[in-house]
Amino acid sequence: MKITQLPALSGYENLQYCEDAKSGLRALISVHSTKHGPAAGGCRFWNYASLEEAINDVQRLSRGMTYKNRSANLPLGGGKAVIIGTKKTPEMMRAFGKFVDSLDGTYYTAEDVGISPSDMEIVSEETCYVAGLESGEFASGDPSPVTARGVYLCLKRAVEYKLGRSKLKGIRIAVQGLGHVGWHLSQMLYADGAHLFVTDLNKEIVTKAVDQFDATAIDLDDIYDVEADVFSPCAMGACLNIDTVSRLKVTVIVGAANNQLSEFRIGDLLKTKGIFYAPDYVVNAGGIINVSMEIQKINNPQYLEERLLALPKTLDMIIALANTKNIGMHAAADQFVEAQLTK
Repeated sequence: MKITQLPALSGYENLQYCEDAKSGLRALISVHSTKHGPAAGGCRFWNYASLEEAINDVQRLSRGMTYKNRSANLPLGGGKAVIIGTKKTPEMMRAFGKFVDSLDGTYYTAEDVGISPSDMEIVSEETCYVAGLESGEFASGDPSPVTARGVYLCLKRAVEYKLGRSKLKGIRIAVQGLGHVGWHLSQMLYADGAHLFVTDLNKEIVTKAVDQFDATAIDLDDIYDVEADVFSPCAMGACLNIDTVSRLKVTVIVGAANNQLSEFRIGDLLKTKGIFYAPDYVVNAGGIINVSMEIQKINNPQYLEERLLALPKTLDMIIALANTKNIGMHAAADQFVEAQLTK
């Protein structure tokens, strides 16, 4: 196994690249900040087109975790890992566990896109700096349902604020991505009487959503053209760009995807268009709240519930700041968190 120290972006603490010829592992770990506690953030398995693309993504994601953990008032810093590849093996996950362990507790890993609780169980054979496990005294399991509930609570608050509707019955919601979080979120929205438009790379899961949620199936690229009240991006990041935003026919954006804005100025564009944007790292913090309990060795359902219910309250504070300063929600969220980071 070869671990290489790479130059990190200004303001970041650490960036390392690991190659293990025996297992086929190619992975990166980025630590953005440990000021308020060990860096924590999931591991993403993705077939990046290049190492440079993976480096850009892991650093962007690790910064997002710092902001997410601060917005949720957790005693954690921000970090992220990515594994580059197309096929996972137990040997690869064990090698990744050794890579995580080499950081001596400055970074805790967990599930993210392409990674399951069973993968983390294998990682835990090589390191104790792992969460999202299905077994153990403080095991938190798959964080996806908790992430979905946090997004759901914030979506309800956004609809009430922007549309003046306290109930979701009849609200038209375009859900992009029916992975773990998107599926659980869709279940909640359907139960509340929302009408769903859904899309996903996996056609089988789309068909399942049509059957179970009476949803309308939409082609992948056409999701941006749907006339709806809410757009809920729950797939990969950077989905909101000049092209896609120009096509949107919605009033509210609330979703689980990380780093939804392709550029900071996209948030300004959304404000100009009158589209309410709920900052992703605020609304999708439910999963890391769940994982943080495992890291802190807390086994108290009330701790989780209180912090989930606090997410829409945090959103309210950011709304107030955005209105006071006449700035976009994206800028207000950053200012809100950056004020917390100085404490």
